[in-house]
Amino acid sequence: MKMMNRILIPVLLAIVAVGCAKVQAPTDKKKFTIAVIPKGTTHEFWKSIHAGSNKAAQELTAEGNEIEVIWKGPLREDDREQQIQVVEGFTTQGVNGIVLAPLDNRALVRPVTEAQRAGVPTVIIDSGLESDDIVSFVATDNRKGGSLAAERMGQLLNGKGKVLLLRYAEGSASTTEREEGFLETIKKFPDIQLVSTDQYAGATRETAKRASENLLNRFGDEVQGIFTPNESSTAGMLSALEDIGKAGKVSFVGFDVSQNFIDAINKDRLHGIVVQNPFNMGYLGVKTMVDSLLGRPVNRKIDTGVMLVTRENMQSPEVQTLLHPPLDQYLK
Repeated sequence: MKMMNRILIPVLLAIVAVGCAKVQAPTDKKKFTIAVIPKGTTHEFWKSIHAGSNKAAQELTAEGNEIEVIWKGPLREDDREQQIQVVEGFTTQGVNGIVLAPLDNRALVRPVTEAQRAGVPTVIIDSGLESDDIVSFVATDNRKGGSLAAERMGQLLNGKGKVLLLRYAEGSASTTEREEGFLETIKKFPDIQLVSTDQYAGATRETAKRASENLLNRFGDEVQGIFTPNESSTAGMLSALEDIGKAGKVSFVGFDVSQNFIDAINKDRLHGIVVQNPFNMGYLGVKTMVDSLLGRPVNRKIDTGVMLVTRENMQSPEVQTLLHPPLDQYLK
């Protein structure tokens, strides 16, 4: 009997130990560091993307994984070299993934390809990239946004008048799509004449204002409608119109949102803005990246939504959510 006890006791202890080991086994919790790289860091649009990215990280962490978002981008939206250096820097650091809004649809192809080869996948947001080496493209239907602006312009002008388009910047896929969507749809109004479509605002409100002043000096006395395809071009044109006392006297449709634009709509100085959902774009960009890292299926293209905002629909709950995303809550 003593011999049997000597055999049974170690066996029982081993069984208990195995049982305890199962209870105390390590979890499958994973830690991911995601670099989010915007085109710039000054416009309200990018602050919304930053906030949405942080919300995704918080929610995913609460679900059981540890997600860290590192936010870094060029100061100016025309500094391609700095954005390339940021991508290369994160690739060297070995982050788990990159969420990138490329400044140029071609110039960022090489660093994204090199990141992919180094084991750092990329989700593209906001503006397209001519590359197959990406996980997904999360963005606005920009062509639809431009089309909405053209429909609004045709309505404002009752289908007749002279219109100018101030473009944003060469190489920016998102704004090019908006411009082309506008130009395609405005053809539905044969009595609307385009007097200028080949001028560019540049990357800042200051360059946009100078370009706007030049256009208004040439066409200000004859133009009845103006379209601008992003935040900085809209801000620059609005400022130029205000300086010469023509804000509100020309039908003006812009793109993106700021408090200044909301005030201008209420004062009837801006007659519509096409509004994206940058908060949702940042959120889905990070979420899609993490889903891919976890081996979950992701869509190659994700539409984050677009809407025309006017004085008439501004107070609707849906529009108010777009105009006032919870930035303070997620940018602390």
